[in-house]
Amino acid sequence: MPYLTFRRLAAVLAVALAAACSASPNPTLYTIATVPGSQHNGGPHVVELQQIGLARYLERSQIVRSSENYKLDEMENDWWGEPLGARLSRTLISDLGQRLPQSVVINETGASSATPDATISVNIQRMDADAAGTLVLEAQASVAFKGRGEPALRSFRFTVPPSAPGIQAEVVAMSAAVGQLADGLAAMVTSAPGRR
Repeated sequence: MPYLTFRRLAAVLAVALAAACSASPNPTLYTIATVPGSQHNGGPHVVELQQIGLARYLERSQIVRSSENYKLDEMENDWWGEPLGARLSRTLISDLGQRLPQSVVINETGASSATPDATISVNIQRMDADAAGTLVLEAQASVAFKGRGEPALRSFRFTVPPSAPGIQAEVVAMSAAVGQLADGLAAMVTSAPGRR
């Protein structure tokens, strides 16, 4: 009798576990979008964006809502549709291509290859909301020109208040902040000392 009771209990638990797993909703997937900006004339012919350095806490499927108060607030069922570093690279290439109409912007890891006249390196150090709910993007960037001396270096900090509560508005704010980063990078490419 105890053996039968144990088997019944195990069967009930297995059914309950299967029901719990099937009731778990699929995650909602998000992506960073391209945002138009001002065009800059006189850019180098070929600009290469190197692989983006991303703070390790952002390298996860779940969207990190905030890193305030010594803890990560990640969204359990709101995920990036692809690895964030890859998505940021494609978005920045698109943003920079629109802002630098006289340049061809390529990805260091892409199938297209050419000898770059300028190389952009970007490290994203923060991209999440502060305690007030404002999106904060902090980054460092360098632009190196072929045949020239030391690269131009710059730190960036952008804040974008979401237009509404919720994760979708925060992702829209992230897209706007990445667009502002592209504005800054385009300015570096076209005005940094030592540019051809």
